[in-house]
Amino acid sequence: MEALVWAMQSMLTHNKRQMNFQTDCSELVTMVSRPQDWPAFAILLEEVEKCKRSFQAFSLTHIPRTKNTKADKLARSARDQPYDVYYVNTVPPVTLPVPN
Repeated sequence: MEALVWAMQSMLTHNKRQMNFQTDCSELVTMVSRPQDWPAFAILLEEVEKCKRSFQAFSLTHIPRTKNTKADKLARSARDQPYDVYYVNTVPPVTLPVPN
């Protein structure tokens, strides 16, 4: 859920207002579509709803790992690395200011 919120905020920051997010977690799709059934995640689900309102078009779809071999291969290879991967993307990270 936190990763989805981060991804949504990142796309909004880059002014991407029409997005189809995809996940291999079917429960995440269920949580977003029926937030009232998941009160333990209310704070994060409220943030998802807030972000959703900023998109012109938004969807979240379930893609089984067996149907997304490229992402599955990347995830497996990252887990096999002897070190932590902190950032993977084609866009350089934006450093956030540290609050005083």
